[in-house]
Amino acid sequence: MNAPSRTDSPGTPPSSGAQTPASSSSPPSGPRSEQQADASSQSYLSSMWGLIRRFSAEDSQSFASQLDSMFGAHSQTESETKDGINDVFRPPVMRTASPFRPPPLDPLVLHGYKEGTPDTARLLSCAVAEEVRAMLPERLRIVDDWSLVYSLEQDGASLATLYLKSRRYERSRTGFVLVVRDQEGATFGAYMSEYPHPAPSYFGNGECFLWRASTLASLPPPPSADTTTLTRNTTLAPPPSSPDRPTASPTPSETIRFKAFPYSGLNDFYINCEHGFLSVGSGGGHYGLWLDDALGMGHSSRSETFGNEPLSDEGEKFGVLGVELWAIGRS
Repeated sequence: MNAPSRTDSPGTPPSSGAQTPASSSSPPSGPRSEQQADASSQSYLSSMWGLIRRFSAEDSQSFASQLDSMFGAHSQTESETKDGINDVFRPPVMRTASPFRPPPLDPLVLHGYKEGTPDTARLLSCAVAEEVRAMLPERLRIVDDWSLVYSLEQDGASLATLYLKSRRYERSRTGFVLVVRDQEGATFGAYMSEYPHPAPSYFGNGECFLWRASTLASLPPPPSADTTTLTRNTTLAPPPSSPDRPTASPTPSETIRFKAFPYSGLNDFYINCEHGFLSVGSGGGHYGLWLDDALGMGHSSRSETFGNEPLSDEGEKFGVLGVELWAIGRS
């Protein structure tokens, strides 16, 4: 019988005649070298991927910090504490005002006065017209030409004539400025969104308003000032021309006080016109401004439509010295 072949147990070292792979002088086999190459390439890719992720994280953090500094974003904790209940809410994006500014308006030009009309009979000055202009709707504020429709001085004292001359603006989007001067020299009036005409009920809209203007007394000149050619003006009209002063222009010290009374929203009694009277604003048995058919007497008291004070310094009832109606826009 043949002797059984010897096998080394796992814990028994090999015999002296056997050679281990480490002590072998022959090169490693082919599959082993391919595994080492794959391992080295995977190590290189993983290291490169780590660098890419690190750089990406740094770039995203820097980009986020730039956004925070640009838009003023708050942290999550700060936004939670300032939610409108615990503290004043502040939006995450801070908006800045637009640098755009509309161009300035051209100066007003008043058309319609006749050459023979004296300056004292011209009720509306450019200074007062500019104050009224600031209260007009945007579509009419840019209009720089105002046309005189009716003048008591030039057309006679008749409300029927005022209605007749206003009729040509029937189908236009024109605004109208009514100017009244009482016997004390006070100037006041109304803006009407439609042309005045006899109607069975009130008409107009919330663009209507009442106004009054007055000239504040200027301070006396200092004792050292030259008062040789000093003149005194007590009306809103420009001073009359003289040889020493050829141009009629207001003095630099003249100050106009303008008060407007816009729509209050309490009622819709804007304009009420009949053959016997013209009125703007009403309520509670009172009229904001009322004129009779002869344009000789008027009433003005507090009205619910505009919440105005009496426009005339004479009281609720006043005598009429002059009336004008101006159109803003084309017929």
